[in-house]
Amino acid sequence: MLFRETEIAGLEALLLVANEPLTLEHLAGILELDPAEVVEILSEIQARYDNPACGFMIFEVNGGFKLGTKPEMSHYIETLYHQPTQGLSGAALEVLAIIAYKQPVTKGEIDFLRGVQSDRALATLVEKGLTQEIGRKEGPGRPIIYGTTEQFLLHFGLRSLKNLPELDFERIREAAKKELDEENET
Repeated sequence: MLFRETEIAGLEALLLVANEPLTLEHLAGILELDPAEVVEILSEIQARYDNPACGFMIFEVNGGFKLGTKPEMSHYIETLYHQPTQGLSGAALEVLAIIAYKQPVTKGEIDFLRGVQSDRALATLVEKGLTQEIGRKEGPGRPIIYGTTEQFLLHFGLRSLKNLPELDFERIREAAKKELDEENET
């Protein structure tokens, strides 16, 4: 793309400093370009970032774009900040999966599906920015409704919720039955 150095640099700067992913239309408006031209520039930048010697990549999230570091660079960043990665507990992962697949969902519905209280796991997910309150359900007590965030999509490398893996209920049932059978044998 000849004579586009300023637009390329501008697009990279916008994607780097934006707090949220920017849509094509928003980027086109700021750069005073057609959305098709922004797509060409994004492709050119991503082609440069596909080089293993580059630590950046462009993430597409919920119809928007953001510049970030490649996942394989995380150990360097963790070393810089001396923050060991804290994974999610099994309970938090369970709650997150329920929210991701069932949203919008209330805490009561999550507790019912899990068979135990989910207060701590839910608080952790909200604190980490992976889930958020998205409203209140009509009815007694008007319980809070939860959903996932763009941070959830970024964290798991998903473009949208449509990219969640399909649930294979038959395989899940077989695994649960096998586990139950093994418990009964002991």
